[in-house]
Amino acid sequence: MAEQDTPQAPETDAADPAVGAAGPAVETAVPKGAGSPLVRGRRWVVGLVAAALTLTGAGVAATALIKSPAQAAAETAPPPPDVLTAPVEKRVLTSSVILRGTVVAAQAVEVTPSGGGEGSGPVVTKLPVKSGSSVRAGALLAEVSGRPVILLHGSLPVYRDLKPGSEGDDVAQLQKALTELGHPTAPDGTGRFGTGTKKAVNALYAALGYDPLPAVDDDGAGVESAQDQVTTLRRALEDAQRTLARAGADTDSAKREDLQSQVDRTREDLEKATAELAEAQAAEGPLLPASEVVFASTFPARVDSVAVALGTKVSGPVMKLSAGPLVVQGRLQADQKALVRAGQKVRILSEITGQQAAAKVATVAEEMATDQPGSGDQSGDGQGAPKQAGGAGSGYLLVVEPLKGLPRDLIGQDVRLTVEAAATKDEVLVVPVTAVSTASDGRTVVTVVAKSGTHRRIEVRTGATGDGYVEVVPVGDRTLSAGDDVLTGIRQAKPVAGSGE
Repeated sequence: MAEQDTPQAPETDAADPAVGAAGPAVETAVPKGAGSPLVRGRRWVVGLVAAALTLTGAGVAATALIKSPAQAAAETAPPPPDVLTAPVEKRVLTSSVILRGTVVAAQAVEVTPSGGGEGSGPVVTKLPVKSGSSVRAGALLAEVSGRPVILLHGSLPVYRDLKPGSEGDDVAQLQKALTELGHPTAPDGTGRFGTGTKKAVNALYAALGYDPLPAVDDDGAGVESAQDQVTTLRRALEDAQRTLARAGADTDSAKREDLQSQVDRTREDLEKATAELAEAQAAEGPLLPASEVVFASTFPARVDSVAVALGTKVSGPVMKLSAGPLVVQGRLQADQKALVRAGQKVRILSEITGQQAAAKVATVAEEMATDQPGSGDQSGDGQGAPKQAGGAGSGYLLVVEPLKGLPRDLIGQDVRLTVEAAATKDEVLVVPVTAVSTASDGRTVVTVVAKSGTHRRIEVRTGATGDGYVEVVPVGDRTLSAGDDVLTGIRQAKPVAGSGE
């Protein structure tokens, strides 16, 4: 039987595995009958349609990724800026001056003995106190080369040795200190070193187990010589008077005149010698050397530090004392000084302990000082005028007094002072300093922002400043009231991410 061809089913798009959701694909295999013109034509149309669909999908995808420059700029530009405003206020304008300060005692004293010692210089031979000790008036602070250093009550500086015959306020201070210790100075007048003060000084030294140094170091030779002269002249006067009395009536007048003249001259010499004896006796007595006494204003005083040990040669301060209530000292710069005056409120803060205290400004120096921080040394032969401690560097010395006593453990600490310096006596209109600007014509203005968003410039005159605010007074007929909003700045919004800024 002759072989016959099997009938071929017509090809359709559905039968083509390349046709899918993305469109038909061009066939690469040619089935039977591919040479037929009909088949070739149909396949050419299918390929053309597939290519068109592919290009259309690619175009749609491209438009999703590509943007025009105008569109890109519009999408990346920041939003409109925000206007920053602040209300106009009416209040007392204050300026808080903040500075550093050091807690010190009202009086600080460096004990620097300079007397005593031979050859190698003064040496510490006794040291009855130690650092941290409380000491009272009449106490023995140290012994240097066998001589005492005595603490007494007083605030005047020691600038000279005191001895019989001395007069002045420093003598009056000594008399008061001796009387407080139970050694009265009567009958001496106030401020005069006389017989009563001599006895009191002798008693002071005796109470501590010492003999005072003599004011006149001649072992009494001066007084003895003056006494002998008085005795000689007194006898000579007696002899001259007896000779004159024996002269009879028959003695000629010239002789009697000579005898009378001799009596008169001898009497004059005796009076002079008697006065010299009184001076010698007045000068004789105890000496109070500046090197043997220290004055403190308040008791008990505190020994802040001891710089020597027993047997140490004295070449400087042997110890430091502090007395009186604690105060805080700082330095004001020129721009701060104009805002600070006595009586203003102050806040003290110890950043180490967290302690706070209310205080007031006690004094503000009128002249700028550049001295280094000290402990109030009393220099000289012994102890001179106490300096105020604390406050290193240049500036105007500020002394702050706490309203209540500060703990003694704060001595020497660096603390923060906030001085509430009032800049205005009454309530005034104030705005933030950033609200004030200068117009193109040189006028000082603030810009009021209405609720509707409109802006209105008002010329103002500025006054006191403080804590970031400035006093403003409207100029002319313009009005400015508390509660008005004034322009303080423009807040620019953050750029959109990817904008390249």
